[in-house]
Amino acid sequence: MKSCHDRLPEDRAPDADGSNGAPETKGPALSVVIPVYRSAESLPHLHQRLARVFEERGERFEIIFVEDCGGDDSWDVIERLAASDGRVQGFRMSRNYGQHNALLCGIRAARGEIIVTLDDDLQHPPEELPKLLARLAEGYDVVYGPPAQEQHGLLRDLASQITKLALEGAMGAANARQVSALRVFRTELRAAFADYCSPTVNIDVLLTWATTRFSAVRVRHEPRRFGESGYTPRKLVRHALNMMTGFTTRPLHMASIMGFACSLFGLTVLAYVLLRWLVQGSTVPGFAFLASIIAVFSGAQLLALGNHRRIPCTDALQDHGASAVCRPRAPVHGPLNGRRSDAAIWEEKERR
Repeated sequence: MKSCHDRLPEDRAPDADGSNGAPETKGPALSVVIPVYRSAESLPHLHQRLARVFEERGERFEIIFVEDCGGDDSWDVIERLAASDGRVQGFRMSRNYGQHNALLCGIRAARGEIIVTLDDDLQHPPEELPKLLARLAEGYDVVYGPPAQEQHGLLRDLASQITKLALEGAMGAANARQVSALRVFRTELRAAFADYCSPTVNIDVLLTWATTRFSAVRVRHEPRRFGESGYTPRKLVRHALNMMTGFTTRPLHMASIMGFACSLFGLTVLAYVLLRWLVQGSTVPGFAFLASIIAVFSGAQLLALGNHRRIPCTDALQDHGASAVCRPRAPVHGPLNGRRSDAAIWEEKERR
């Protein structure tokens, strides 16, 4: 099996437009980024339907598949697609990082003026993309395609709702309820998180760093035809917890509130103990005095911890800083317009 660092041969079969995969004078107008995980069966169908949709519209486009080390034959399929169609690029992550890390990799490699993201399982019909592009043309920066009717199971739907509740803290309630893996947004937005690198990645939160002009269009959602979803309710809940602790300061706010409440309770009990001792000359039986002291100091520690950590955390979120997580392999067929690949950039950072 070829290493993903190998460049595919240049003598590819002609594309649908007869260009033989040769670079066009103009770059693509659209970049379709697709994270791939155990989807060898669906990829040829997805490629065919995407190509048909954009060719009918006369769009210049590229398709970027990012294989997230699913362990099946997806990478072989991507190689074949890239060999037969010069508009297809492939990246392979060095290990399984997760859907949003794979998306970030593809977004950074995109050359088009507009980026489209969708899942690899064909539950998002490519034929619905013109609706999102039309809404984007109305002046929005990000357009989501939430399903008119979910085609997941009960547990998956419930877990998705929990995830969206977690997103509300970082995105706002109105936007979070419309979030979908089917997105269309302007490529220029990625400049806001160009230097972002963290073990916790959420593309939807990162997009809020760049704009507030969000919109959504309800689209058809089809039943899954190939394979099984890599997202389980457990993974979605864990993803929600990561977002609540990684992209908002709400947990630190809660620590501050709990600390204040504990301190107030302890001071109240202590005041009662001292007042009774001063007025009646007797002590309160039991460990009320000890409990009040413990509550006061425990609350003070929580309050100080919450406020101390919230300030640098807020600054970090505002500065959008971090270190890279996306560690893709080189593209299937060579560098992108002479630019260094993300893998080369990562290796240079590691050497430093």
